[in-house]
Amino acid sequence: MPRSARERRKLLGRSARNLGTTFTTASIVCIAVPNLGHPERYLPSLVLMALTIVAFYFVGESRSWPWAAATYLLALSAIGAFLLPGTEPPNVETANGIVLFASTAFPSLIAAVVASTRTGWLVVAAYLPVLVLTVLVTWGVGHSVLVVLSLLVGWLSLFVAAAWLAASLDRAFSGMERLGRAHALERQASELEAQRRHGARLLHDTVLATLTLLAHSGIGVNPDALRNQAGEDARLLRQLRLGGTPMPRSSGGYTLEPVETSDLGHTLESVKQRFGRMGLHVAWHGAGQILLPSHVLDAFLLSLSECLENVRRHAGVGSADVTITEDDTTVRAMVTDSGVGFDLEAVDVGRLGLAESVIARIRDVGGKVRLFSAPGSGTTVVLEVPK
Repeated sequence: MPRSARERRKLLGRSARNLGTTFTTASIVCIAVPNLGHPERYLPSLVLMALTIVAFYFVGESRSWPWAAATYLLALSAIGAFLLPGTEPPNVETANGIVLFASTAFPSLIAAVVASTRTGWLVVAAYLPVLVLTVLVTWGVGHSVLVVLSLLVGWLSLFVAAAWLAASLDRAFSGMERLGRAHALERQASELEAQRRHGARLLHDTVLATLTLLAHSGIGVNPDALRNQAGEDARLLRQLRLGGTPMPRSSGGYTLEPVETSDLGHTLESVKQRFGRMGLHVAWHGAGQILLPSHVLDAFLLSLSECLENVRRHAGVGSADVTITEDDTTVRAMVTDSGVGFDLEAVDVGRLGLAESVIARIRDVGGKVRLFSAPGSGTTVVLEVPK
């Protein structure tokens, strides 16, 4: 259940609890005070009404249909107890307390069940037994018309109030969800813009400066220094492609991680964060702390990133699952999405952006790629590389 729906049920359940306990307590006082000299007259009813207060508490805490139904039956039994053999017919003051209980405590339960489209007929079905029983209990007082009007007004008022509260909560939570989505989109756009500006500055400081020197034939620059700078730029571009964030240490210089042998788990987290910033939630499963040679790791992660990029662009979903497994000789990654999928026989695999970016890259390091997909059934890509 969505969080907004849970919060809505919680607020409505607590409203039912607060109204029910307040009105039931007031009814007990109205019945008990005129009969302080003879409390045994209506003791069964008063006990059942006290138990109704306890039941209302659990209605607010559990917010479940069984507790609402149990509270209704308990309250109905409290009124029915006034008809037990040997019970003295209620006087006017006692009848007023019974009518107060029937016209306010009972309909307080509407707030707990108003979320359902079946509320209308449920309210009518619950109203009729209470009306008949209350009229029978207070018949001797001679105010049957006022009793019927009191119950009608009380039930109708609380039904309208509960429906209005439920609709207001729906509008409020819908507005909060729209605001949350707008905030998330704005934050994502801001992060992408900041990332773009950071990348532009970084390329200006490094790669573009080197390319400018090459365009001028490296005049005035030591060839070995130029060659080393080009190597550093290549390493920088690789780290950026894998989701890293090199930190500037000086003008034109950036701190890079060693690349001889890399920890797969650490690098996968960088890939995950990069796609998270672009709006694709990636759930990782299986092994992560695996060491691979640098060239194999490059091919593996770049192919994996390309698969995730295809999910982001073409699958029509906002999430993907990546499962990493290994045995004595092989590391595998299974990239799965529940998106639109496609017909493998009807589409040329070479046109899917997989031929060079994934398949050829994995084969170059001695691995293999398997692809599974069907229209409407999502896509699964299995990457295998040797250790």
